[in-house]
Amino acid sequence: MNSAPELPRHLLENLTTAVLLLEQDLQLIYMNPAAEMLLAASLTRFRNQPITQLFQEPDSGLDTLVHAADTGHPYTKREALFQLHNGETITVDYTASPIAELINTQVILEVFPRDRQLRISREEELVNKQETVRALVRGMAHEIKNPLGGIRGAAQLLERTLPNQDLKDYTQVIINEADRLRNLVDRMLGPRHLPSLEMLNIHEVLERVYTLAQAEFGEQIKLVRDYDPSLPEFLGDKEQLIQAVLNVVRNSMQALIESGQSNGRIQLQSRAKRQFTLGAERHRLVCQVKIIDNGPGIPEGMLENIFYPMVSGRAEGTGLGLTIAQAALQKHQGLIECTSRPGHTEFVLLLPLDAGPPPEATPETGASS
Repeated sequence: MNSAPELPRHLLENLTTAVLLLEQDLQLIYMNPAAEMLLAASLTRFRNQPITQLFQEPDSGLDTLVHAADTGHPYTKREALFQLHNGETITVDYTASPIAELINTQVILEVFPRDRQLRISREEELVNKQETVRALVRGMAHEIKNPLGGIRGAAQLLERTLPNQDLKDYTQVIINEADRLRNLVDRMLGPRHLPSLEMLNIHEVLERVYTLAQAEFGEQIKLVRDYDPSLPEFLGDKEQLIQAVLNVVRNSMQALIESGQSNGRIQLQSRAKRQFTLGAERHRLVCQVKIIDNGPGIPEGMLENIFYPMVSGRAEGTGLGLTIAQAALQKHQGLIECTSRPGHTEFVLLLPLDAGPPPEATPETGASS
């Protein structure tokens, strides 16, 4: 019987759900280890402190918690945004359940993290959209390249029968434009060869991109490197990954140059993410590469579509660079995400380091012509 009073506390400390106990004035009395982990805080430090020292809800000022404490009625809030004491932001569902005590009312707060579920849904949607786009491009390639082959062949035959050079100039225009359209379709389809796999470190890729970007843009943009040297090697196609990262960096550099900024800056950052979910699969170790610029940002209406072919914010852009980069990452079982606001655009390249070799698919050559 002596152990009975300890049973509720023992159960709380072994729950995977984050549980906090608050006074009516929202001072923290207790939180279990799951809450300490979720909120990146210790009970020792924040005990008897106002809950606003631990986290805040920027949009509503914890109105649900205050209302529950004042009225004595339980309340639940979905997809609330918590700004933690360390500056990080998490998305959660939480339920505030008042319990009446002899002197005052206390509040039990149950917090359920949503970031992982939201990430899984967002990434699955992104992967599905990319698969749909690739299927569309393959079908379009078949419909375009076959007629192009016929047009080009007919122009060549016609050129042989024309009596003077002036008329042959027109057939050359037809041939050159047919070749240009075919090359455009080939670029939309991506690499025409199978991955060439080798053990490599992501910093070999980043250093090559750094050198190429410096040579191409000179002193116009300041490039900053911030690497985690502990990242291990993995199996990948070095040239495809260089092209993918370079496409993203070029995209950022061109946006900075076209905006006319005199203090343009791009940061290349590498970090390790442990127990990280990509799509629906959880990986023990993931390489995270961030390409961060201080440019004008991507318009909100365009942000969701930037990885689609032919979507570009530049008048002379083809809209293929980011599409090719995303396809290369997906061949390595990774993906690219992007967030943007004026003054801060962040491309995040995620590559699993514990995955097997990329699946060997046949090269995308489109239809023969």
